[in-house]
Parts: sequence; C-alpha cells; structure tokens
Amino acid sequence: MKLNAWVAAGALAAGFSWFAGNAMAQPLTEVTFGTNWIAQGEHGGYYQALADGTYEKYGLKVTIVPGGPRANNRMLMSVGKLDFYMGGSMIQAFSAVEKDIPTIVVAAHFQKEPQVLLSHPGQGLDTFADLKKSNDILLSKDGVATFFQWMKAEFGFRDEQVKPFGFNPAPFIANKAAVQQGYVTSEPLTIEKAAGFKPNVFLLADHGFSTYSTTVETRREVMEKNPDLVQRFVDASTIGWYNYLYGDNTKAKELIKRDNPEMTDELLNFSHAKMKEYGIVDSGDAQTLGIGAMTDARMKDFFDKMVKAGLFKPDLDYTKAYTLRFVNKGVGLNLKK
Repeated sequence: MKLNAWVAAGALAAGFSWFAGNAMAQPLTEVTFGTNWIAQGEHGGYYQALADGTYEKYGLKVTIVPGGPRANNRMLMSVGKLDFYMGGSMIQAFSAVEKDIPTIVVAAHFQKEPQVLLSHPGQGLDTFADLKKSNDILLSKDGVATFFQWMKAEFGFRDEQVKPFGFNPAPFIANKAAVQQGYVTSEPLTIEKAAGFKPNVFLLADHGFSTYSTTVETRREVMEKNPDLVQRFVDASTIGWYNYLYGDNTKAKELIKRDNPEMTDELLNFSHAKMKEYGIVDSGDAQTLGIGAMTDARMKDFFDKMVKAGLFKPDLDYTKAYTLRFVNKGVGLNLKK
C-alpha cells in the first residue's frame, strides 16, 4: 500500500490524521483560540478537545481565551493577538468582507444557530405565525439589526411590534402576550425555573434562518502561510465536538466551570441535551460530511436572504467570507455513537 493510501485509511479508521499520531514526538505548537462569550456548554467541543488531549494529539497546545461583555476577541484575532476566533452567525463574516477585514471562516461547528423566540403557552401564540399577533416582541439591538430584519422580509413582522430587551426575563414572564428572544440551550430552562412553566420554543433555524453558527475564523495570512496548522485545529476541534456530544464529557464540563464559576451542572446538562435534540451541531450536511461542514449552496441561500432583508448589497462577494478547504472530509464520523 502506498504511503498516501495508508495515511488516508488510517485517518478514516482512527479519526486522526497521520501527522497527529506522530505529533507527540514533536514540540507542541502554541495556539490561542478566543471565544465570543464566557465559558458555557455551547463551547463544549473545544473544551473537550482540550480536556481529553485531542489538541495535544494533533500537536497543539491550545489556550482558550473566553469572551465576555468587556472582551473583543474578534478584534484581537483580526490584529494577530489571537490565532483563531469562535464566530457567531455568517452575518459577521459577510460584514468582514464588506469592510475589507482579512478574516475567513474555516469551519462551522453549529449547523443551526441556537437563536429562538419564546412565547407563553395557551395565549394564542402557539405557532411561529401566531407571533405576528404580539405587540411586545422583546429583542436586543443586535437582534433587531439582524434576524428581525429577516423576519420582516420573510414573514411580514413590523418594527412597531418590537420592545427593548434587557436580557432579563422578568418583563416576559409578567406579560403573557409577550415574545422574547433567547437561546434554545439556556433561556427555556431559566424561564421554567423562575416562572414554573415551559415556554413555547421557536428555533429560527427551523423556520428558514439558515446561517451557520459557532464558526472557526482566522486571518487569511494564517490560512495561506500555515494551512497545516489550520487543518489540525479544525480537525481536533471537530473530534472534540463528537466526543462532547457522544462520549464522556465530564472533564470538559469541569474546565467550563473553571473558566465560568457561575456555570451549573444543571445548565450544562440542559444545553447538551438541547444541542442534540435540535440538531444544533450534528444535523443536515454534518451527518454525512462531518461536524463543521459547510456548503456553497447553503452559504448562497443565507446570503440571498440577507440581501432580501436589506443587510447587504447583492454585488458583495460573500464567497470571500469562507473556504471549504478544511471541512467536509468526514473527520470524526466514526466516533458518533
């Protein structure tokens, strides 16, 4: 068997690249990865790869730099202070192209953005279409500027329906006619514990908001000068996500709680369960191409929707926002249980 064929077969069988199996004999490459918020279950795959030694098996010594309200890890990555960054939706990546910022998405570990709208059950707001009847849709400024513009263009929602959202569930709980934004992995539990009822949950991704999320971004310079490093980080992170979802994630959860002492086991377990239930990480193309998958067709679909919503001009070369070079290789599929 020729070396290249042996390498490919070994990668498929073990879930590791050939060079990863030999990386322990080499000095580890130091890598910094900035997240976009404080440590939480939605970052679990990266903490898993750190906790179980997957990054080291790929020759990487990874430092996770948590984000937060006073952090700007995206900027730190774009100016070379961080190697990789955990992006949000593709809106940010398209905006980077628009502003000529030389960053690029190299993987998307969430097939669905976990953004949801919540409503009170039994109040005539039990379907997504019903939400247009509410005049108290509680949204953040960022929500208004992004997904609500799509809701207006696609479904006819109106600006006058929006009320400011201060990331406090109390106004929603007190107003049975209200609708509130949130994440499927956290807010439904918060509201149930505070108010004693389970809200209706509408995942925007399941209604056509087709962005990828929890992306891995880096600078074009890094991708062009050190593609091997990018590939190893993407592959190791992807394997981390398989092991977090389907394996023993105890050590990863401990690391998350180390970086975020306010995090609870209850919320971590809820987040893990909802990511699996709703196919946030492992659904669609990821089921055949592997976690982290991206396709040109999906990118075009979302960009066209954002053009219709008025967020971008149709002549923007959105394809500069991402590359498929490092994904869709089936890495880690054998680890799924």
